[in-house]
Amino acid sequence: MNGLMLVARREISTQVRTRAFVIGLLVTAVLVAAVSFLPRIMGGGDTYTLGLVNSQQLPLHTAAPDIEFEWRKFADEAAAKQAVLDGDVDAALVDDSRVLTDGQLGTELEVLLQSVNREFKLGAAGVAIPPLEMQSVGADTRYEDARQGIATVLVLLLFMLLMGQIVMVAMGVVEEKGSRIVEILLAAVRPWQLLGGKILGLGVLGLINLVTILVIGLAASTVSGLAADFPPGMVGLVVAVLLWFVLGYAFFATLSAAFASLVSRQEEVNSVLTPLTMMIMATYFVSFYVTNEPSSTLAVVLSYVPPFSSMVMPVRMAATEVPMWQTGVSMVAMVLAVLVVLKLGSTVYERAVLRTGARLKFGEVLRSR
Repeated sequence: MNGLMLVARREISTQVRTRAFVIGLLVTAVLVAAVSFLPRIMGGGDTYTLGLVNSQQLPLHTAAPDIEFEWRKFADEAAAKQAVLDGDVDAALVDDSRVLTDGQLGTELEVLLQSVNREFKLGAAGVAIPPLEMQSVGADTRYEDARQGIATVLVLLLFMLLMGQIVMVAMGVVEEKGSRIVEILLAAVRPWQLLGGKILGLGVLGLINLVTILVIGLAASTVSGLAADFPPGMVGLVVAVLLWFVLGYAFFATLSAAFASLVSRQEEVNSVLTPLTMMIMATYFVSFYVTNEPSSTLAVVLSYVPPFSSMVMPVRMAATEVPMWQTGVSMVAMVLAVLVVLKLGSTVYERAVLRTGARLKFGEVLRSR
């Protein structure tokens, strides 16, 4: 175990000290923060400028708090009419009874003016009309758009981090094997310790990136006000995402190291990783489908099937409410799959990492002793 931790610390310290890692982390943090503010910057609320001639301001902001209203008073109707024609105001309320517009008034503003004016007049006359009580008999859809957006971001995030980390694992294995450094390392540690340390160390780097993105994203969303649209339970979702990333990374990274140990040149990494890459791509496409159909039969079934569950289940959890027992069953299945892959991957790695030269075949290595 000491050898495993020694290798893990070496991987972490080597990568963390590089300028590329530090700059990449800072750039990622800045981009995530900027993206968190974009919805508010690009999709700000509407603004209307309204004129008044011998009229009282209508409490439009109570009916539409997300819309900004500016009121301007005019001395007479002629001045208000000219302001409307010049585009200085969107409309002008005259004598509390007429609205001057330049052509057809927008549906949103017209409905607001009509409904609020009616309520204002009734209230002034002492007539109170209670609002209709809205009672949903179906699923709560208040956070549907926000959930779909979070799920989409989550798919892209998990895919990019998993792909990036497994490639780093593969390149590291081939570099050590091709340069024969692995022979020196194996004189000091056991093969499973070298493999486990590399996977653990690079996994910690992936977690650093993921935690940075999640923390900066949530903090920036809170400051920008975007977090107000988030569904409840975001802390639980963040914890679940971290756990699923660890499981997914352990599964794919172990296979990546096993496949990479079959070759001795970095030029062969892409070809030897093709089966694994296809598996991750399939998981990604299925997860992207799940963002729109989180409760479909395909989504539910694949959320139990490793390795699809490593991305499908957290995406389902972000997109909709998932029963706790489903999450538990899915996680147990994924843990078992990881244990099987760790045994298989360590066997292949141990038998192949010292065999340089031509590319080895996966099946032959498993059958060899």
